[in-house]
Amino acid sequence: MSTGMKFPIQVNQGTGRFALSSGRDSVRESIYLILMTQQTERFLRPDFGSNLMSYPFMDINDTTVNMMIRSLREQIQSQEPRVRNVEITMDSQVRDGCLLINIDYEISELSDNDSLVFPLYLETPAEEEAYEPGYYEEEYESV
Repeated sequence: MSTGMKFPIQVNQGTGRFALSSGRDSVRESIYLILMTQQTERFLRPDFGSNLMSYPFMDINDTTVNMMIRSLREQIQSQEPRVRNVEITMDSQVRDGCLLINIDYEISELSDNDSLVFPLYLETPAEEEAYEPGYYEEEYESV
């Protein structure tokens, strides 16, 4: 199985070089990258990624959930050749503004099963999105 750059990008403190990942971790990071990249976001590869980030603006019901499942399964299988038998499950009930996407797949080269749970936040207030840990605490401590 091949080795590639770790995602998110990290630097190995001992060597000062980019950290690498391989095997099961590399596949998981690749699927995560597909989910987090909006299609058409990459200029040279407009088909890369998923349309997952367009769903928070839709009404979440059984029909929408089935559309998401079908679309994500097709996108993962077409963009990550190291996986097969992708199964996606999610509950149509949103809890605490979050929809949990459970992705089970088989890694072809290892003949091993793995899974990834991806939280899709739907109802996050703007104040929470802009929060940076440590920034506000330092501001109020000096007052």
